Amino acid sequence: MNPPTAINLGPVASNGKSRIAAALFAFFLGGLGGHKFYLGQVGLGIVYLLFCWTFIPAFIAFIEFILFLTMSDEAFNQKYGHS
Repeated sequence: MNPPTAINLGPVASNGKSRIAAALFAFFLGGLGGHKFYLGQVGLGIVYLLFCWTFIPAFIAFIEFILFLTMSDEAFNQKYGHS
């Protein structure tokens, strides 16, 4: 039996956050603010939760999903790489 293999989500920032993981959170849980909680922006995550019934956070999260995918690793680390 083979040991489980790790999934590589690309380079990570100094605080351990991955750009691809943030993009996946934005796509699948963005309407609830999942990507904001993942990136340590708890206040914005709560705002997304409070307004999730309007679907506005889902629309914004989809735009952020595209931005995460097009952002370079260096730009992601500079913006979200703090602890």
